[in-house]
Amino acid sequence: MGDSLITIVAIFLAAILMFVFPLMSISDRNDDVSLLAVQTETVEFVDNIRSTGKITQENYASFVQTLAATGNSYDVEIEVKILDENPGKKSALAEADKIGENIYYSEFTKQIESEVLLQNGKGVKKLKEGDIVSVSVKNTNTTIAQMLKNFFYSISGNDTYQIEAQHAGVVMTNGK
Repeated sequence: MGDSLITIVAIFLAAILMFVFPLMSISDRNDDVSLLAVQTETVEFVDNIRSTGKITQENYASFVQTLAATGNSYDVEIEVKILDENPGKKSALAEADKIGENIYYSEFTKQIESEVLLQNGKGVKKLKEGDIVSVSVKNTNTTIAQMLKNFFYSISGNDTYQIEAQHAGVVMTNGK
């Protein structure tokens, strides 16, 4: 009786070592590759906006398509802080040619998408020098690595995501 119990336990441990741990390792590697692809594409997207001064439908669609190519679904959040030069009364402490202060107001993903995507295929969001662009990407689906970790380590929660990328920068040229 004792020998057959040890044999069953040994078979169970061998199955875990032969199948589950390699599966966890491969799924973690897959998430690492997806993370690298998402980070690289996010940096390229923001840097393209910074250097051209505009968000085009073509660039946005290419960005979303590249993200989808990783096999995951993502929540893309874009924030553009638009520089609103607010002329006001001249201050004695300010520079002689500068009047007032600069204030930023924000536009978010839905506003930007409506401007870029809903204009008969030729949508362009033009920005000016000094505007700030920020893009944040998080996966919304549960990856295989997350499922395995949740099963074995009892990690739970709705806010756990495996793949995330953020990048921001100041627009360097006026969009034309």
